[in-house]
Amino acid sequence: MPELSRRNALKATAATGMAAAAGAMAAPARAAAASPHRAPRGRIDTHHHAVPPEMRQWAVEQGIIPPTGGPAWAQWTLPSTLETMEANGIAVGMASAPVPPEVFADRDAAESGVRVCNESLAELARDHPTRFGFFANVAMLHPDLALRQITYALDELGADGVLLTTSADGRYLGDRTFDPMLAELDRRGAVVFTHPFSPKGILEVPGVGGWLGDFLLDTTRTALSLIAAGTLDRHPRLSIILSHGGGFLPYMAGRAERWGREDGGPAPAKVRRALRRFHYDTALPMSPYATPTLLGAAGADRVLFGTDWPANSAREVALNTTALDRDPGLDHRAHRAVARDNALRLFPRFALFPRFAGGLRA
Repeated sequence: MPELSRRNALKATAATGMAAAAGAMAAPARAAAASPHRAPRGRIDTHHHAVPPEMRQWAVEQGIIPPTGGPAWAQWTLPSTLETMEANGIAVGMASAPVPPEVFADRDAAESGVRVCNESLAELARDHPTRFGFFANVAMLHPDLALRQITYALDELGADGVLLTTSADGRYLGDRTFDPMLAELDRRGAVVFTHPFSPKGILEVPGVGGWLGDFLLDTTRTALSLIAAGTLDRHPRLSIILSHGGGFLPYMAGRAERWGREDGGPAPAKVRRALRRFHYDTALPMSPYATPTLLGAAGADRVLFGTDWPANSAREVALNTTALDRDPGLDHRAHRAVARDNALRLFPRFALFPRFAGGLRA
C-alpha cells in the first residue's frame, strides 16, 4: 500500500481496511508440490476483507474513496476474490470491513453506516453460503447503540462474530468504556476479530508505511490493556483473535513478565495464561520468521490461517500461503490445525459444509 499523509490517514485507512485490490491474479500457489505438507481440502481465512457494492457506494458518499479510479485496492470484485481463494485452496473467507471508529463518531452516521456495512456483508454470505462468513461492525463510540447492533448482527443477520478495532478515540479494548459491549459478547460466547490502525500521536517515518510497525504496535497495546485490566478474566467465554500474528505481543512476552515482577503489572503467570488465551492469525505473515516464537508462546492450537486479502495482493497471498505450507516449523498436525481445524472449533457451523466432511487429507 502506498505511504499515506497524516492529513489523509483516517479516510485512507478506512478504505484500506474495507477496500480490495483488482490487480492481476497470481498463479495458483504450488504448496502441494513443494511442501512437506499435503494441501488441505479447504483453508478457512479468518483475516479476509471485502467491500461489496453497497458498501462501496456508501464509502464513496462519505468521501472515503473516490467515485472512480483511486488505488487498485479500492476496486474490490467478487470474481477476483473467488479466483484468489481457489488459487490458494481457501474454502471460506471470514469477510470483514475494518472502519476507524471515528468515521462513526456522529450517531446518525454510526447507525446508517454500520447497517450498510453489516447488511452488505450478510448479503455476500447469504449469496455464497459455503464460501463466506462475516464479522459484523459495531459503533464502538456509542456503547448503547453497539449493544443493539450486536443483537441485530448476531441474531438477525447471522454474523459469525464481531469486528472491534484495537482502539477507539484513544481508548484501548481494556478500557471500562467497552466493558458492557464485551460482557454481552462474553454472554454469547462470541468471537471477536480485532483489527488495528496507526496509534494516535505516533510520528511518521518517511518512506515507512504505518502498516509496517504502527499497526503491530496498536495490536500489542490493546492486548496488554486487556491483560492489565483483567478483561480476559472477567469474560472467560470471549474468544479474541489478534491480527497480524498478535503484533509484537508473543515476541516481547519476557518483557511483559518483568512488568509484573518489578513494575506493578499483572503477575507473570497471568501473562503466560493470556498468551495462550488469545488467538493469532498468520497474516503477519507468520512464515518463516515468526513461527518459532509464536508457536512457543501460544501453541499451534491458537493460530488461525489469515491472508489479509486484499490489502495483500493476490501475488502476496500466494507467496505467503506457499511459505506457510513449506514452513519447517510446522509439523503435519500443526499445519492442519492452522489451516482450518482451529477455525472449525471457533466456527463449528462450517464443519457441516460438504467440503469439510472427513477432515483434512492425510
